[in-house]
Amino acid sequence: MTGAFVVFEGGDGVGKSTQTRLLADWAADNGIAARLTFEPGDTVAGRMIRRIVLDPATGDLDPRAEALLYAADKAHHLHEVVRPALARGELVICDRYVDSMLAYQGAGRVLDLAEVTGIARWATGGLLPDLTVLLDLEPEHAVGAIAEPDRLEGAGADFHERARALFLELAAQDPERYLVLPARRPREWIAERVRDRVAALLPDSAPLSEPDGRIEP
Repeated sequence: MTGAFVVFEGGDGVGKSTQTRLLADWAADNGIAARLTFEPGDTVAGRMIRRIVLDPATGDLDPRAEALLYAADKAHHLHEVVRPALARGELVICDRYVDSMLAYQGAGRVLDLAEVTGIARWATGGLLPDLTVLLDLEPEHAVGAIAEPDRLEGAGADFHERARALFLELAAQDPERYLVLPARRPREWIAERVRDRVAALLPDSAPLSEPDGRIEP
């Protein structure tokens, strides 16, 4: 049996953590085995990486080094958390994944997007989510409202505008695999629409995609 992989993406402050918890609560209430996780930092090694990339005390970090650190977190996170949970047939609910690396390190840091994409694909073995939920909100109303921003949150308005544009572009390129929702809407309205899409991925509702269906060529 193979589980389902659901990822929440979007800018900082749009409510991803809230929605991942609501989906995990719904899964528990319905007897669905689920693993709630996040990137970067949901492994011992990942916590070290998270501290480096997000702590303002790190200061200026070469954008390529930053991208490679995020790639390392993803590779180990998949090895230790995500793939084992999928192999157990669990619903994996992840706060951030590859799209965040493309948006922040690719568009935000103005690195070559094809190169960052190649690194991300190599680090993850091409594993794609069955569903990516994109919570969309103007950065000034999201990250701009964070009182004590971390190193990435404080990267500036232009950085976050570029990231948002790429998130939306990625969703437009693969609309069948994305659910784009306005983050300004009430959280229960958002959660209901997420549940409807996730339910269709589960065995009692519809066949799960075969593992090869989530691997990029």
